[in-house]
Amino acid sequence: MPATPAWPPRSAPRLFVPGPLSVGAEVILDGGQAHYLGKVMRVAPGDAVIVCDDLTGEWACAVASAGKRDVVLTVREQLRVREAVPDFVLCAALLKKPNFDLVLEKATELGVATIRPLVTRRCVADKLNPERALTIVTEAAEQCARTALPRVEVPVKLDALLRDWPQDRTLFFADEQGGAPAHTAFAAHGGTGALLVGPEGGFDEEERALVRSHPQTVAITLGPRILRAETACIAATALWMATAGDWSFQDS
Repeated sequence: MPATPAWPPRSAPRLFVPGPLSVGAEVILDGGQAHYLGKVMRVAPGDAVIVCDDLTGEWACAVASAGKRDVVLTVREQLRVREAVPDFVLCAALLKKPNFDLVLEKATELGVATIRPLVTRRCVADKLNPERALTIVTEAAEQCARTALPRVEVPVKLDALLRDWPQDRTLFFADEQGGAPAHTAFAAHGGTGALLVGPEGGFDEEERALVRSHPQTVAITLGPRILRAETACIAATALWMATAGDWSFQDS
């Protein structure tokens, strides 16, 4: 006899919803999520949908009803608890909208805990739409099967960031003028940290001096090439995850 297909199937739609969730709970979706399930995925009663609440983890649901305006789900079982998120903060200067959208998306995929947008003198933007940012990180988390969303904070100026910086957290400064090799610095400072990356035009000399003079700053280099700001964010975050984060696969 053919094997019984696994439930829920790996191809089941995945969405973030408000929580907390529990077995037997009813989830009512409307708006864009209902349109996605009903019109795009064409779910029908009994179909599987996987939901995460950013609180308790990942749950398998069955479609109870799929109407024109809403889709109702019934929570069946918990699949995974909320993931342990590496304690890593990405402090990235605001970029042109498509470029910063890419930073938000890839930082989410890579597993950062917090994204802190910065405003510096050479930034081409000084504002961030919080609803748009939340949509981007949520869709990225859904696509890569994360069970937690990164926190996206409101933009702050560089001097305010440094003034309020905690004394117990290293601030790795991606400086195109040089520093310690990134992987060496990451490995030497344990499993917590933060990365500071400047805008398209880089930091000006006064800003660079301010960053370097901060007691928690460790200047790092990402290699022999000058990287675009969004590339530096992505490359350095991946390297940190591999060296000190949850890609390192170190024995506990």
